[in-house]
Amino acid sequence: MPSPTSDVRGFEARATDADLDDLRARLAAARLPEPETVHGAAPGARRWAQGVPLADLVDVVDYWRTGYDWRSFEDRLDRIGQFRTTIDDLRIHFLHRRSARADAVPLLLTHGWPGSIAEFIDVVDELADPEDADAPAFHVVAPSLPGFGHSDKPATTGWGTEKIAAAWVELMGRLGYSTFAAHGGDWGGNITTVLGGRFPAHVLGIHTTFAEAPPGLTTEGLTAIEREWTVQTRDFWRHRAAYAKQQATRPQTIGYSLVDSPVGLLAWILDKFAEWSDTDDSPFERISRDRILDNVTLYWLTRTGASAARIYWESHNSLDPSLRVDVPAAITMYPRDIEKVPRPWAQERFRNIVRWRSPDIGGHFPSLEVPGYFVKDLREGLAAVLAAGR
Repeated sequence: MPSPTSDVRGFEARATDADLDDLRARLAAARLPEPETVHGAAPGARRWAQGVPLADLVDVVDYWRTGYDWRSFEDRLDRIGQFRTTIDDLRIHFLHRRSARADAVPLLLTHGWPGSIAEFIDVVDELADPEDADAPAFHVVAPSLPGFGHSDKPATTGWGTEKIAAAWVELMGRLGYSTFAAHGGDWGGNITTVLGGRFPAHVLGIHTTFAEAPPGLTTEGLTAIEREWTVQTRDFWRHRAAYAKQQATRPQTIGYSLVDSPVGLLAWILDKFAEWSDTDDSPFERISRDRILDNVTLYWLTRTGASAARIYWESHNSLDPSLRVDVPAAITMYPRDIEKVPRPWAQERFRNIVRWRSPDIGGHFPSLEVPGYFVKDLREGLAAVLAAGR
């Protein structure tokens, strides 16, 4: 395996005690609104009908201030391995965990919004060094998107998904990986699609939980379940996507709140973890408070609420309608994800689907909600992809 180039530097970030003290002080001094007018509703979706319930937010804020341990998350990132390299004048942060296995395949994992590299910290080791000797192993690379986490914030426009995909190819090349497999969901799924479509000479194949179809397809010939998927997806974009419209049109405006108020940032992100997870009432049915706060605190300490939101301004509804992916693809549609695409529609863009799964459990954040299944599905999907490419 070739060695990384000298452009790749080890990275270690430590929040100052002053920053952590400031966070706790802001949390203690937070001004909160009155309870939602559906206050007292029985557990279930209606309890969240106006957004994050006050009682839930107060509970998480109290834990964030008095019980949450950010240093533990920093230590976990260091154990995986953190690095930065400069691409097109932007420093890109990434996790890199090399496998001990000689037959390991390079694997690029790309997160989305409102996620971060925190989505992957519980699965990296299993992917790199599985206990089962028959399971595939991977050299795992998980970059922070531009404007997210410890990657630099772009100072000019232009850092949309096409440019990010090209930067990822450059990044993998610097690590000695001229060819690699790729996985992503949300924006990471969009970028993974671009990688497979634009860079087939470098991408061995892809696994994605996002499979945006070309526009203009009809429901004729779809099964009843597939038709219901299209109804659910249309309902989401018509009635529950105000966050995307805001970030796609006025990211700077919402950015002031996200960078200035930790409670505002928490509520903005927690709302999505609640609505997009496969749960009946609260995201904490499947995801621990620590994991969600790892993610939110990373946004807070790096002051990236505004810069991360700008990916919507750059790339919302921008996937090239004519883009086709001919490399082998494995696609998983989790039942509670916000966009579920019927396979006949997906096949109009992804021309070589070698594995398709629609499990009974899981939502938009499967690596956090169902990590055991996520790892198994990713391994099996990539095994099928790699076999098809031989």
